[in-house]
Amino acid sequence: MKERITRTTQPIIKETPLTGISKIRKTNAPTKGLSLEKGIAAEKTFFHHRSKHRGQYDFTELIKVHAALKPHVRPNKYGTESVDFADPNAVKELNTSILKFHYGVEYWDIPAGYLCPPIPSRADYIHHIADLFADFKPAEKLKLKCLDIGSGANCIYPLIGALEYGWSFIASEIDSEALQNMETIIAKNKGLEKKVTTRLQETPSQIFKGVLKKSEKIDAVICNPPFHESALAASKANSRKSKNLGLGKDGQKAVLNFGGKPTELWTFGGEKKFIHTMITESVEYAKNIMWFTTLVSKKESLNPIRKALDKVNPAQVKTIKMNQGNKSGRVLAWTFMDKEAQELWAAKRFK
Repeated sequence: MKERITRTTQPIIKETPLTGISKIRKTNAPTKGLSLEKGIAAEKTFFHHRSKHRGQYDFTELIKVHAALKPHVRPNKYGTESVDFADPNAVKELNTSILKFHYGVEYWDIPAGYLCPPIPSRADYIHHIADLFADFKPAEKLKLKCLDIGSGANCIYPLIGALEYGWSFIASEIDSEALQNMETIIAKNKGLEKKVTTRLQETPSQIFKGVLKKSEKIDAVICNPPFHESALAASKANSRKSKNLGLGKDGQKAVLNFGGKPTELWTFGGEKKFIHTMITESVEYAKNIMWFTTLVSKKESLNPIRKALDKVNPAQVKTIKMNQGNKSGRVLAWTFMDKEAQELWAAKRFK
């Protein structure tokens, strides 16, 4: 459902039983997936303990739910089944099969050139959001209303949050084509129209303004900002990433294979400026939103961003480390609600 708004102007995480883990095959070969080339052990223990992606990719089961994956599966240099991660079509079919097998997604597709994100790391972010509310409700009983800033054509966070936990989402986006694709995904998956609402942000320099209504209450904000400061920086970074993974000798080819439109990959000032704007605007929504969160991709961005946060005096700040094998990142979370205010919020919303 689409809505257009007219504008006038390492945290302590409680351990819960391990659930939802995909089947792990016994093998001496390294783990299938993006970390395969690095020879990481068969169980991906670096993923969140509730992740469905701690085991190897079970290609037999994945192909059963999505036959289009089969032509892309072949032995890698270790002799185990994998896909060519330099091939955008292979990556898209793998994503489709993962979403169908683990989350019951009936339809998923993205237009050519748009970002095709790794599902396991996106799911981890959702699980860490659930942990922020662990003092009030067990994750499986928690029903949140979230705002996903810049959902993208892939609609990954709303899909996983809605289907894994039953959360509802406002999915904002500045790209009208991406938003239209999100609406197609939502419409073609039964029940999602009641869970996910799309909103076009018509002023790209704004984050919350023009998207949220003054009366709306949001439990958590999710954001994966474009972290490069220019198109050239994005191109160089993707080339380095591709070569490190051994995904091709042609740097430009690798950039195209990873995908991503300019609005998904870079913004003037990079992630530091984007998150600084987010922090500045968050003050106006201090009583409407319990937790503001964002991914911070670059470690060197963290200190300047924390200094910007200190200036607006949040009641609580958490930095949540995320490790996906050969890549590490972090989620920065802040709230203007003290413990008493959080308890009152929870009492009203998490009955």
